[in-house]
Amino acid sequence: MIVLVAAAPAFAQPRVEISGILGWTFSDGVTGEAVLAGDGNLYDEIDVADAVSWGFSIGVLATEGAEVGFMYGRQESRFDVKGTNTVEVGDMAVTTYHGYFAYNFGAAASPVRPYVLGGIGATSYGKVPFTFAGTSRETGGETQFSTTWGAGVKFVPSRGIGVRAGVQWTPTYIKSDAAGWWCDPFWGCYVVGDAQYANQFAFNGGVIFRF
Repeated sequence: MIVLVAAAPAFAQPRVEISGILGWTFSDGVTGEAVLAGDGNLYDEIDVADAVSWGFSIGVLATEGAEVGFMYGRQESRFDVKGTNTVEVGDMAVTTYHGYFAYNFGAAASPVRPYVLGGIGATSYGKVPFTFAGTSRETGGETQFSTTWGAGVKFVPSRGIGVRAGVQWTPTYIKSDAAGWWCDPFWGCYVVGDAQYANQFAFNGGVIFRF
C-alpha cells in the first residue's frame, strides 16, 4: 500500500500533449542549369516564398523527459521562378508530415521546460495553378523525403494547459547534381552527386493541452 501511494503522483502526471502551432516560415528553393525563356530572360532557380505557417503535434511522454509523436505543418506559400527576372507563378501549399522524438528537460511538474526534437518524414509541395497565354494550367505536385529539427521552451503553469515557443528547421531533399568523378582501386570510377535541399526555417508558438 505504501508503494502504491508513493507511486500514485507519477501515474497521475499527464502523459499526452496536443499542441496547436502558428508561426512564420522562411523558405528557399533550389538552383539548376539556366534556361532561356520566351521572354528573353535566363531562369536558373525555383523558389518558395516566405509565409505564415500553422500546424499541430500530438506527443506521448514515454518517460518523464522522452516524448514521441507526430507533427503536421502547412505553409500557404507561393511558387516563384528566378534568374535575370522574377516571375510569380502562383500560390502553392507546402505540407510537412513527421514522426518525431523530443526530450523535455526538467521535472514533469516544472512550469518551464526547454526541449529539443528531431523527426523524419516527408514534405509535400502542392500543385500550382497558373495562366499562360490565356490558358489555365497547373504544375504537378511533388513529395520528397525530409527531416526536421527544433528547440524551444514550454510554459505550463497549470496541469492542463500552457503555451510554447520555438524554432524549427526542415531540410527537404530535392535532387542531386553531378559534381565530378571519384575513382578508387576497388570500386572503379563513378559520378559523385551534390545533393540540393530546400530549407524551411520556422519561428512559431502555440497552445499546449495536456491529458
